[in-house]
Amino acid sequence: MYNLLKGKKGIIFGALDSKSIAWKVAERAHEEGAKFVLTNAPVALRLGTISELADKTGSQVIPADATSIMDLENLINQAMEILGGKIDFVLHSIGMSVNVRRGNHYTNQDYNFTKTGWDVSALSFHRMMSVLYKKQAMNEWGSIIGLTYMAAQRVFPDYNDMADNKAYLESVARSFGYFFGRDFKVRVNTISQSPTPTTAGSGVKGFDGFVAYAEKMSPLGNATALECADYTITMFSDLTKKVTLQNLYHDGGFSNMGISTAIMDDFIKQNEVVEEPKKENNK
Repeated sequence: MYNLLKGKKGIIFGALDSKSIAWKVAERAHEEGAKFVLTNAPVALRLGTISELADKTGSQVIPADATSIMDLENLINQAMEILGGKIDFVLHSIGMSVNVRRGNHYTNQDYNFTKTGWDVSALSFHRMMSVLYKKQAMNEWGSIIGLTYMAAQRVFPDYNDMADNKAYLESVARSFGYFFGRDFKVRVNTISQSPTPTTAGSGVKGFDGFVAYAEKMSPLGNATALECADYTITMFSDLTKKVTLQNLYHDGGFSNMGISTAIMDDFIKQNEVVEEPKKENNK
């Protein structure tokens, strides 16, 4: 432990259970000396085990629906009261696709479900920052992080409309990040993480294939949830004060790969043609 967040105060959205990246971030933030509040939607709080995390980290849990301005205003007011001042870091780790849950193919979406997923997964990032911005709730050189995935840039067919949500989220980080940086010296970035077997991520069709493919494609292998937490902690710390408006790839090098020898070897093995021995002509 390096005391990287000693004296810092934050809000962590999205911890559900011990598989969650947000859960790991909370554990690491606590170890590095931070104080924070935990938050998730009321329905998620009923399904998860966040109270265990709160006990472990000495934190309070504030229910908040990230699609509700009123809930977010209440959350931020309570957080500043509990923590005794403005906020130094915020993690947005929220994602949900009703179309994925219902098994709707990307070409045959229920658009009401699409809007719901976009509202929860992406527009909530803008809404959250809007409330923080208007309340001037962030300290100078504070850091806001949203979690994203490579499907925002490249086609992963079964990632469905979550790919569109992540693309919107990354755009919001750049656009809102400009105003937050200009007006309050606050950093806004997204971290594009390797496919990680969280409770939410595992609901994507073919997810195990995603993980196996990325592991073989990435020269360093997939980044784990704990490793993502470590990286997020550095982004919350004062060591990265001038990093903003970036989509930061934390994926073992996957994002810059075209092909790997491991993938090519597998392809060749699967497509080898076994030639039959030639028959000699009897004369």
